[in-house]
Amino acid sequence: MDNSVVATAPPRGTSDRILDAAEDIFAEKGYSATSLGDVADRVGIRSPSLYNHFKNKEALYEAVLERLLTDFSAPLAELDSGPVTNERVFQWLETIVRLHHANPNLARLLQHAALSGGPHTNQLIDRLFRPMFQSGAKIEGADISLFENSGLQPWAVMAFNNLVMSYVTMAPMYRDLLGEDPFSDKALKNQLKLVKTLLRAVFEYKGE
Repeated sequence: MDNSVVATAPPRGTSDRILDAAEDIFAEKGYSATSLGDVADRVGIRSPSLYNHFKNKEALYEAVLERLLTDFSAPLAELDSGPVTNERVFQWLETIVRLHHANPNLARLLQHAALSGGPHTNQLIDRLFRPMFQSGAKIEGADISLFENSGLQPWAVMAFNNLVMSYVTMAPMYRDLLGEDPFSDKALKNQLKLVKTLLRAVFEYKGE
């Protein structure tokens, strides 16, 4: 008889289950189209019970954003905490791509925010994108702010983020064309190979 003890995760509290459900629904429908009733139904509680945890829909949305932003902004903060080397940049890049593959909700939520709006959009920009706009670090002689002098740095940042995040919002449309699950390990490997190849070309470009 096997007397080994199997570790089990502690049960999630109601607030965590509300956040999980709200994150999924905001990512599916956007802020405006989501109601607290939708969230309550997903969790399996009555709508008034939500107010014991979050005072209104905006507060719930803000809590969802904060949890996502904490996870997705951490890799850039880690990159900026020490010498910026080529190897560390590619580790950062791989971490970001893997995060989006593991949880596509942030990219989907951002897509809704861009198209139909929602509160705290400036918070998203400041936490996720502005640090990349302002970066002036050097990578083994290559300037991260390669496009700064041309005035194209903001467009380069947007292009990079679009490349990474639009994959998780648009790739499912190309499932048949790809001939595989766009969230499979093989697809992730190909996505990593593509973005690393493109970023390496940018770093190696010397200009005229």
